[in-house]
Amino acid sequence: MLDDPIKYGLLAALAIALVTAAFTDLKSRRIANWLNATIALGAPLFWFASDMSLWPDVAMQLGVALGTFAVLSLLFAIKAMGGGDVKLLTALALWIEPSAFMKLLIMMALLGGLLTVVFGMWHKIRRHEGKIAIPYGVAIALAGLWTIGTFYLPATAAAANAAAG
Repeated sequence: MLDDPIKYGLLAALAIALVTAAFTDLKSRRIANWLNATIALGAPLFWFASDMSLWPDVAMQLGVALGTFAVLSLLFAIKAMGGGDVKLLTALALWIEPSAFMKLLIMMALLGGLLTVVFGMWHKIRRHEGKIAIPYGVAIALAGLWTIGTFYLPATAAAANAAAG
């Protein structure tokens, strides 16, 4: 699928941005707007490098991102999700094809559940009072890295396609 070093470079830049998002969210429970903007603004470069057509490919990417933003904005409004997490997942939706994005969401939910259990136990062991602050950007970033490795790198993409078909 990826035979162009530009595509690899863009995916590597996305991976670095996701690792940065995970570490900053873990450290400060914040994901910087400049980082989310960089991820979002990198998507059109990836579309161009991937020879995606405006219709339907780019239109579908934009539609999935808008749908993601709409649903997650509701979660943000009821304080079930942080603003940085909403922006990170929306920006990531611009990169990942819709079928792989659905798998990313499932992986994110699984990793988020595991992260919640780990932080809950840590909270209990440390005898902290109050609400647990879960750095959900970590789950989003790990799911994004898993998606890149599984669906966009040639060896793993070929293995995934062979297993599915």
